[in-house]
Amino acid sequence: MYYAYKYCLKPSDAHREELDRHRDICRQLYNHTLYRLNEYQDEHGELPSMTTLRSELPDLKKWWDDLSDVYSKVLQTVVERLFDNLEGLSALKENGYGVGHLTWKPPREFRSFTYSQSGFKLDKKGGQAVLSLSKLADIPIRLHRAIPEDATLKQVTLKKEPTGEWFATFGVEMDREPPEPPENPEKCVGIDVGILTYAHDTDGTAVGSLDLSDERERLDREQRKLSRKEHGSNNYEKQRRRVAECHADIRRKRRDFLHKLSNYYAREYDLVAVEDLNVKGMLESPSNSRNTASSAWGTFLSFLEYKCEREGTHFVAVNPGGTTKECAACGVSTEKPLWVREHSCPACGFEADRDANAAWNILSRGLRDVGVGHSEGTPVETALPTDTNSVSAKRVIEAGSPPLNERTASAVSE
Repeated sequence: MYYAYKYCLKPSDAHREELDRHRDICRQLYNHTLYRLNEYQDEHGELPSMTTLRSELPDLKKWWDDLSDVYSKVLQTVVERLFDNLEGLSALKENGYGVGHLTWKPPREFRSFTYSQSGFKLDKKGGQAVLSLSKLADIPIRLHRAIPEDATLKQVTLKKEPTGEWFATFGVEMDREPPEPPENPEKCVGIDVGILTYAHDTDGTAVGSLDLSDERERLDREQRKLSRKEHGSNNYEKQRRRVAECHADIRRKRRDFLHKLSNYYAREYDLVAVEDLNVKGMLESPSNSRNTASSAWGTFLSFLEYKCEREGTHFVAVNPGGTTKECAACGVSTEKPLWVREHSCPACGFEADRDANAAWNILSRGLRDVGVGHSEGTPVETALPTDTNSVSAKRVIEAGSPPLNERTASAVSE
């Protein structure tokens, strides 16, 4: 399997200057390659192949001296990057989207470059872990977690964030295959995601949403200060970085919460059923789109999917239509406005929390989609908990605290 491991670099001022120089050379090469692609298309009436443009690199080095300062594999990945962008535009066009054309990259939009296959290695010098980069430098790196010994490093991407920080992301290939999901899963759970309660599952656990109100107030305050600075001045640049740091702080806290929560479900259960939500369509809705974006349901589901694959857990995304309206006990649909938080079935009299009822419907559909054996009666008739265990999001993100419940404290880790 292929994984990505991301670490923070600790470059000196000299390292930062050299990293920025290499990044800008790659940006200029990208723009030149785009120019050559358009020129070739005008002359020949068709797009050139990637091999054609990549074969021009040796001739470019004869008059473009800066290219000789950058490792050859890095220059090749710049050309590959251009063609990857072309393929992305073609895919969007085939799906009916109106797309334009590729444009030149200004410095603020070209933030990364990649060493592929060779030219880099992790080393230790003077008791400090360093990332050795060919034709660049040995840059200190903070390895906050170890890369598995049986992993093969395939590439490393160096990226400069808007905050000015540099990160290294390793593409890692594992020799071992993930475990196969069990044929007859015993521990199964259905999860209904929401805004007031982030996740409500069929075991009766309701995880509260992450409270980022203080962070958002700070972001609004810093953005107001930025609006009063003269654009392009030194004070403007300092304040822009403060705004970027606020955005990064919110993003890190949200992703940390989502990683820990998804890791818990992937490790604790044999089957996890969720709704196959059209998050992009929900964001285009005029109502409540900010809270929907802040919840990051799409990110949570993508985290959960790859973690379930890694742990050998069934991951099932079911049709979300009618999960809230349908009664988990008898299957009768009942219209409920959003402000009604309790489910009360007029046909069978079953009463439950609105989200708990939806979670059981999601689990029932997930079991049916996977085709695993389960009792003829609906799960709600035999196993629905009589109460709900509410868990604050703070307990999920606090290091060393028992996230969700005591018996899974050791299981929730990144």
